[in-house]
Amino acid sequence: MSAPVTKEQKISQGKEVLQKVGVEMAMIIEGEDTGLLPLNSYLMDLEDFFRSDTPSEITSGLAQARGWMDLILDGTGKFTAQSIHQFHQWHPWLNAALSSWEKNQAIGSFFLSGAGSKGGGAVAPSSAPAAAVAKSIPSSNEPSIQLNLAEDAELLREFLTESSELLQQIEQGLIVLESNPADAGTINAIFRAFHTFKGGAGFLHLGSMQNLAHDLETLLDAVRKSELTINSEIIDLILAGADALKHFTQEIGAQIQGHNAGQPIVVPTTDLIRRVKATMRGEKAAPAAASSPTPLPPPAPKEPGKTNVTSVVVEEMVMQVVPPEKEGGATPQPAAPAAAPMEAAGGIVKLDTWKLDNLVDLVGELVIAQSMVVQNPDVQGLTSRKLARSLRQLSRTTAELQRNAMSLRMIPIRGAFQKMSRLVRDLAAKQQKQVQLLLEGEDTELDRNIVEKLGDPLVHMIRNSVDHGLENVSDRRAAGKPITGTIRLSASHQRGGICIRIQDDGRGLNAERILAKAKEKGLVRQEQRPTEAEIYEMIFLPGFSTAEKVTDLSGRGVGMDVVRRNIENLRGKVEIHSVPGQGTTFTIILPLTLAIIDGLMVGVGDDRYIIPTLSVRESFRARPGMVTTIQERGEVVSVRGKQTPVLRVGPYLGRPMRAVKPEDGIMVVVESGDACRALLVDELIGKQEVVIKSLGQTFKNQHLLAGAAVLGDGSVGLIFDVDSLV
Repeated sequence: MSAPVTKEQKISQGKEVLQKVGVEMAMIIEGEDTGLLPLNSYLMDLEDFFRSDTPSEITSGLAQARGWMDLILDGTGKFTAQSIHQFHQWHPWLNAALSSWEKNQAIGSFFLSGAGSKGGGAVAPSSAPAAAVAKSIPSSNEPSIQLNLAEDAELLREFLTESSELLQQIEQGLIVLESNPADAGTINAIFRAFHTFKGGAGFLHLGSMQNLAHDLETLLDAVRKSELTINSEIIDLILAGADALKHFTQEIGAQIQGHNAGQPIVVPTTDLIRRVKATMRGEKAAPAAASSPTPLPPPAPKEPGKTNVTSVVVEEMVMQVVPPEKEGGATPQPAAPAAAPMEAAGGIVKLDTWKLDNLVDLVGELVIAQSMVVQNPDVQGLTSRKLARSLRQLSRTTAELQRNAMSLRMIPIRGAFQKMSRLVRDLAAKQQKQVQLLLEGEDTELDRNIVEKLGDPLVHMIRNSVDHGLENVSDRRAAGKPITGTIRLSASHQRGGICIRIQDDGRGLNAERILAKAKEKGLVRQEQRPTEAEIYEMIFLPGFSTAEKVTDLSGRGVGMDVVRRNIENLRGKVEIHSVPGQGTTFTIILPLTLAIIDGLMVGVGDDRYIIPTLSVRESFRARPGMVTTIQERGEVVSVRGKQTPVLRVGPYLGRPMRAVKPEDGIMVVVESGDACRALLVDELIGKQEVVIKSLGQTFKNQHLLAGAAVLGDGSVGLIFDVDSLV
């Protein structure tokens, strides 16, 4: 005989089923039967769980839901707007009722409010818990959100991940609508994004976010039905709503990280919702005038089980995947998200990034261990052909495993690029300039860690292009240029790495002005006569700015030096090319990954060093007479008609070296930006992929070495920092 089911077991089972109900409800569409049979099945399960020894309020609420379901099944067999409204109010009520029962608190009877109450068979409440709660909460100008981090932390993290993608999709779509307001596919994509956002917020009882997303969704629905026409006011209004939702997500993320935990989250949405509703009525919805209301105490946290459930709509987060538009050949297109959703999406598995990083690190260690085994003298001395074949197979399999593991961390640069579209739009509006952003090579892949750290440098450089590079409308017209300035942001594979270019068709860099400003600030000596390329490099000096006045965009002397430092921290470099009157191009060269590099292994005495192949221009053995000594410059070697400084690596590092004369060793010409240097080494050992290891805190203040690598024989090879050597 089985043991009787306890109250706790009933409640636990009921909540599990309710979670599944929420998922199905997210799929419900008016006029369709999607989710009808699963929902009916889950309702039957709930009726079985709570058939006996259950508070009458819960059984009564279940009976109402059964009545609605029977009406649907006996009628058209499809959901109506009324039935959707009924279930959306019933679901959170039952969830709250189970929590109240679990804590031995009073349970309010279910009462259906709003339009869905007509003919819904709703039972009048036996008590007024919602009113009691409302009376106990201090009044406030804005509704608040109270997080339940103890139970929902993981769900909130998932919600933040999804919402970030949705908000980015919304922003990109709105920028498309500015140039093509009638793009039905984009309007539908934005509508679905708000719909999904609303569902996720409702599922987690984030009422303020849900209500705002719902009203914005309704506004987009009116546009879809041709009841409203997209214009700049509507676009600005929706962008303001998206910004408010983003503010909510930032506050939620902060609380998850432990900041202000337990505090109500309040983001102004009342005026936004008022403006949205006014717009839908065809009225002109001006923002509310700024005022200074008397500060009110924040709302008290809602009591568990006493939530005002009559305004909550619950839908499970279901991500609508909308791919970007394909590039049409070599012709770049204005930055735009896709309008149409994918017909079918491949399976996606989400996992913590630290697990992925650990996997890649372990594969790197496996590669090192495999190389040590293969190059072990004891193994190499064996003559077994079978063993040799097995070792070759091991090498091939290990190399393939490494390539696949590294590919897991490779993501398209699209995400970082598309964020710039909104930035350009806002900057252009603030500067009263007309600017278009063209994106190329968005599908170019590189290491996720690099993409994450590339955002700030790109923001600085795009801001610089809009503020300093592009002229205003009158200046462009006077110069005979199109009044709309163009910024071209592109990515491509180059020399085994990634090349990112930010190109504008603006006024170009003014070398005379840059040099004068540098001398004025004491950044260069008055008697210096630098080349044009050297003058352009001065904009990367700390504290340098040619802005005549300080604004919120520029003039504070920060930005470009931060760009260079951040790029160099990614083992990359920045180059500049400018033509006065025609524009400026910034080129960023980055490695594909931070974990593994292609290196040229060189020998200096008994030591072995690794030079990143991205920095190697060429290598050769010098002939007698090629190396000369120039006063104040030291040794130089003539390379293709250019005098290149020579660096004897051994003496420079304080290590013995076999090559006494330049012709006894090998010259390896390396470059950083426009500067080159010929490194004199004893021998070239070969080209090899190596796993980069940090040198640790002990060597953090040295600038000659970028890291170390464990070689096949177990020894350590040091990796040169070419930028510092040059």
